[in-house]
Amino acid sequence: MNNFKAKFYIYFLFLSLIVVSCKKEKEIITTPNPDNQPLTTTTFTNPLLPSGPDPWVTQKDSFYYYTHTLGNRLGLAKTKTLSQLKNIPLSTVWTPPVATNYSANIWAPELHYLAGKWYFYFAADNSQDINHRMYVLENAAADPTTGEWVFKGKIADTSDKWAIDGTVLEHNGQMYFIWSGWRGENDPGIQQLYIARMTNPWTLAGERVMLSEPVYSWERNGLVNEGPQILKNSSGRVFLVYSGSGCWTDDYALGMLTLKEGGNPLIPADWTKNPNPVFTKKPQSNAYGPGHNSFFKSPDGKEDWIIYHANSSPGQGCSNMRNPRMQAFTWNSDGTPNFGEPVNIGSPINRPGGEVK
Repeated sequence: MNNFKAKFYIYFLFLSLIVVSCKKEKEIITTPNPDNQPLTTTTFTNPLLPSGPDPWVTQKDSFYYYTHTLGNRLGLAKTKTLSQLKNIPLSTVWTPPVATNYSANIWAPELHYLAGKWYFYFAADNSQDINHRMYVLENAAADPTTGEWVFKGKIADTSDKWAIDGTVLEHNGQMYFIWSGWRGENDPGIQQLYIARMTNPWTLAGERVMLSEPVYSWERNGLVNEGPQILKNSSGRVFLVYSGSGCWTDDYALGMLTLKEGGNPLIPADWTKNPNPVFTKKPQSNAYGPGHNSFFKSPDGKEDWIIYHANSSPGQGCSNMRNPRMQAFTWNSDGTPNFGEPVNIGSPINRPGGEVK
């Protein structure tokens, strides 16, 4: 091969490599999204995931942070599009050390941004349910999927009784902790809702106050009040939405307490309890035992949404077959929420307003 031909061959080979490289790069860029749905889709369907008990969502800036019960660790998903949650796996952010009082049965985690830091609240035990208590972690990073999670310890009132499902109410410049617990030392299956004032995100002041216990027939199928969640309307009115009856029944449902205008959260008489559930099962929609929810706003801030878990078939109880679902809800003329009925699984639902298409 003469010198000219050699140079021409090398030049031709170089151009060919560039073309192939560009073609491969283009193929990667234009690969469909993981669930093979058009990026311009305007709807989604429930369930969001095949499994996900006790779903929790919080939002900060333009991101949503999602978690649910994993049992042995804490995981987080960060996204701008909750309706596409199946494309965003939960990343483990914390695993407990072995052989501690909080090594096992990690339930109903909740992530809160308080006083400029992130706090992860969760229930856990040492493999003995009677020892379930609430615990809390702290993270000073701006993004809770990064940084270091520091164990702050057990969060409990002076009685230190069995406790699960802790959440935080911020009201009139004061923080309160609300959770589900037993009245005595050993009352399995009988759960009440309790509240205590917080002196900081990891410390409670004084003894707990009981806000609610199962009194109506719909919440006595298992004698359980649990999963408390705070919801506020546009005027700041406070509602406490909770789950009633046992999660092992198909009749698990949502109930509600309302704090009176100017009321003190620590005074039970300042709360009014709805005699009827506000969100219940609907077999026609394959929604059995809907409950343990949280709330969020659509990205454009114009819509209110509820996310909850339910079973798709009867008799599935408290297993990992509970799957997360979400739907928009409205408000009644008296300022109370109207959650409607569970939407049928597989039915198209308009994506939250302002979601990136």
